[in-house]
Amino acid sequence: MGHPAFSRFGALGYHQIAKTQMKHPLILGCGNRQRGDDAAGILAAERLGALGIAAEVCAGEASELMDAWSGADDVIVIDAVVSGAPAGTVHLWDGQHPPAFATSAGSTHGLGVVQAIELARALGCLPTRLRVYGIEGRRFEIGSEVSPEVERAIEQVVRRIAAGPGIPR
Repeated sequence: MGHPAFSRFGALGYHQIAKTQMKHPLILGCGNRQRGDDAAGILAAERLGALGIAAEVCAGEASELMDAWSGADDVIVIDAVVSGAPAGTVHLWDGQHPPAFATSAGSTHGLGVVQAIELARALGCLPTRLRVYGIEGRRFEIGSEVSPEVERAIEQVVRRIAAGPGIPR
């Protein structure tokens, strides 16, 4: 006889079962640490981890994001964005309603966060609650450093998430 979770939940694996039973949000930091400001999501996830707050790091590709949030009801995604706002501007939006500027233009991901949201919506697997923190970047060249404005914005996002409801401390 197998583990009771397998008989009760069928094909769901342990990872997906655990996500459906989470009382706190799944936090995903996206980006590419080789491309300057695009590392914003990764750095935020690492800093949350240093505070004892569970956060995962991913590249931000659509299929990777959908796999990561599969079975989760409450998800926070952190990624760099390009909207034309000043570098370091922090955008926060409900994943059910991405802003008009959130397109693949300026993304270093092939199909990124917005495309993952739209695909998940079409497939009926969008998390019930999805919040996206977009940190406005300006330096995305390979080998560039994270700009000071984005460094400050990362700290702001980390503080906001850490102070949020349902975040285990």
